[in-house]
Amino acid sequence: MKISVLLPYKENFSPSYAGAVSLFVNDTTNLSKYKNKTIIFGNTNFKNRFKLKYVNINPSANFLQSQNKEYVNEFIKIEKIKKSDLIELHNRPIYLSYLVNSLTNRTYILYFHNDPLSMSGSKTLSERIFLMKNSFKIIFNSNWSKRRFLENMKSDFINSEKLVVVNQSAKKNSFNIKNKKKIITFVGKLNRSKGYDLFGKAVIKALNKYKDWKGIIIGDEPRDKIDFNHNNLFKLGFKKHKEVINVYKKTSIAVVCSRWEEPFGRSSLEAAANGCAVIISNRGGLPETITNGIILKKLNANEIFKEIEKLILNNNLRRSLQNLSYKNFYLTHKFVTGQLDNIRNEKLFPKKIINLHNMNKSLRILHITNFNERHNGRLFFNTGRRINNGFIRLGNSVLEFSDRDIQKHYKSYTDIKGSKSLNEKLLKTCYNYKPDLIILGHADLVSPDMLGELKDEYPHLKIGQWFLDPLNINGPDFKKNKNRILHKSQFVDANFLTTSPDVLNFLPKNFENFYIPNPADKSFETLNNFKKNCSNDVFFALSHGVHRGSLKLRTTDDRELFVKKLIDITKNVKFDIFGINNIQPIWADQYFKTISSSKMGLNLSRGSPIKYYSSDRITQITGNGLVTLIDEKTCYNHFFSKDEMVFYKNVSDLSEKISKLTRDEKLRKSIGKKGKEKYMKYFNSNLVAEFIINKTLNIKSKTKYIWYKN
Repeated sequence: MKISVLLPYKENFSPSYAGAVSLFVNDTTNLSKYKNKTIIFGNTNFKNRFKLKYVNINPSANFLQSQNKEYVNEFIKIEKIKKSDLIELHNRPIYLSYLVNSLTNRTYILYFHNDPLSMSGSKTLSERIFLMKNSFKIIFNSNWSKRRFLENMKSDFINSEKLVVVNQSAKKNSFNIKNKKKIITFVGKLNRSKGYDLFGKAVIKALNKYKDWKGIIIGDEPRDKIDFNHNNLFKLGFKKHKEVINVYKKTSIAVVCSRWEEPFGRSSLEAAANGCAVIISNRGGLPETITNGIILKKLNANEIFKEIEKLILNNNLRRSLQNLSYKNFYLTHKFVTGQLDNIRNEKLFPKKIINLHNMNKSLRILHITNFNERHNGRLFFNTGRRINNGFIRLGNSVLEFSDRDIQKHYKSYTDIKGSKSLNEKLLKTCYNYKPDLIILGHADLVSPDMLGELKDEYPHLKIGQWFLDPLNINGPDFKKNKNRILHKSQFVDANFLTTSPDVLNFLPKNFENFYIPNPADKSFETLNNFKKNCSNDVFFALSHGVHRGSLKLRTTDDRELFVKKLIDITKNVKFDIFGINNIQPIWADQYFKTISSSKMGLNLSRGSPIKYYSSDRITQITGNGLVTLIDEKTCYNHFFSKDEMVFYKNVSDLSEKISKLTRDEKLRKSIGKKGKEKYMKYFNSNLVAEFIINKTLNIKSKTKYIWYKN
C-alpha cells in the first residue's frame, strides 16, 4: 500500500510558516490509518518541517519551462520507480494534465482548497471535464467550491460520485468560558479582500465606546498599507499557528469579514473550535465553517460594529454563541481524517457486491410503473421501488414492468408514442407470467382497452392503482391528474392516493379509494441525523418536474416565493437549498449525502396544503432522522404529535420554530428521533404494500393501519 501526496510548488510544509494546505495535510495524515504508507512530496525552504515522511523536491533550473512543470517532472521520475497505489494532488489541477501523460495506470485524487474557476487547469469547462475523466475523486473544501466547479456542467456530471465535499478541520481544544477575556480578534491578511479595512473602522468605534474591551490583530500584508491605531488595539503581526490558537482561546468575539468569496475559511473554523462568538460575512464557503454564529446580512463597517456591540451588551447571547460554537463543533481532525480514509478505502479495498434473493412466493404481482432505468438509477429510491421492496419482503413473486422505459425504447415512425408496442408487450408478459395481481403506478400509457382485455382473458385477475401527485383543486395540474386517475377507473379494483379521498369530490362512488402514506423503506432510510451534530440547519430541495432543474419561461412556483421569504426573515440559520436560484436539484446518492448534513427538513409541497397530501420528501426527511417541518393544514397531526413533527401555521410561525430548534439541540434531536421511530414503525413499505394487496384483493386483515379506520 503506497500513497503519494504532491503539494503545490513552494508550499511551506513547515510549522514555521504553514498555510492552509500544509496544515490540512499534516493534521489529517497524522491521524490516518495510512500514515506509515504515505509520503509527502513538496518544495520548501524551511529546514524545520512537519514530522511526517517527506521528500523535498528541488527542480532543476530550466528557463524554457516553468518551475511548476519542472517540479512535477522531478516527481514523475520518482513515481516511475515508486509506483504508488494512490497519488493525491493538492490545489494544483494543472498538475494532473502533466501527470496523466507520463504516468499511466495510476489513480488520482485531486483536492481543491481554492476557487476552481480561478486556478490554472480548471478555469474552462473542457479543463474541468478532463479532471473529471482522469480523477478517481475530486475533493472540495466546501459546497460553494463544488458549485463553482460545476458551473455550466451538463447534468451527467452534476451528481457524479467522483465529486466529494470534505471540509477542513480544526482541533477542538478544551474550553472554559471563564478563561475568555474581553477581546475582539481579527486573523488574516491585512488587506481589503479580507475586509481588514472594514474591521478596523468597526473595532476602533467599539473600543472608543467600550473602554474595558481590547482588540487584537494577527496578520501582515506588505503590499497594502492599511493601518489603524488605538491604545487598546494590539497588532501582533504574523504569528505561528500555535500562537494564533492561544489567542483564540482567550478571545470572546472573532470577526471574519472577507469581501472575496472565501472557498472555506480556516480562521472562522478555528475560532469556533475554540469557543469564540464568531461574526462572519456571507461570502463563498464561510457560512459552512460555523454551526452557530452571526452571519452578516450587509458587509460594511457599521453593520460589523452593530453586531460586535450586540455581543458586548448581551452577555447571555455572547456566552450562548460561545458555548454552542464549541458544543456543536464537529469538524475535528479525527472526523475529517475518517472521511478521507473512507474515500481511500473505496479504491484500495472495493466492496464485494452480494445479491440477496427472496425465493418465497405466494402471489404473482406484476408491478407496472416507471422504474427510471433509462436514467441510470438516478431515482433508485422512488416510491415505486419502495412499494416494490414491500411486495418482495412479504414473500411475493414480483415482476417489474417499467412502462416509460419500454415506451421510449419502442418509439418508431409507425408507433410515434410507443404506446401500441407497450400494450402489446404487456399482453405477452401477462400470457407468460400469469399474474394474480397487477399494480399500476402512474402507468398512463397502459390503455383501458388493454386492461379490459386482460380482465376478460383472466377473470380472477385483480388490478390496483397508486397515485402520488397533488390533487388540490387549486393546485398545479389538477385537471390532468384527475383525468389520470379516472382514465382506467372502470377496470381498477382499488385506488390508492397520497391525498385523503374524503376531500376529493370527483371520485366515483362505486370506486374503492384509499389513502396511503408515502412509504419509508429500511434499505433507503439509513441515516440517523438525530444522533449527530449537523453543519446545516434546514434542508429543502425541489425540482420542476422529474427531469427539470429550472422553471419554464414565464412560470412561477409558490414554493420558491415561500422559501425566499423564509430565508429573508430567519436570521442566523444555515439553509441548504436546491432547485432554487439556479442551484441545480440533486438526485441519486448525492441526495442522501446532502441531507445527512442537516438538522431539519422543510416538507413543502406544490399547491396549497390539502388533507394528508405530501410528496415523498416527507419520507426522506422523517425517515432519516431530520426534524420534519410541515404545514398544519396537511393534518399530519392526526398521526404525529408535536413531539414527533413540527407543525407551522404560516411562514412567520415556521421561522420562529426553526430559530428555537437551532438553539435547542436536545429538543431537535428528540423530535428527530421520535419522528423517525414512529414513521418507520407505522408508515413503512411492508405495511403499505400489505395494505395495497389486502384492499385490492378484498382480504380482511388483523393488521391495524394507523392511517385507516378498520
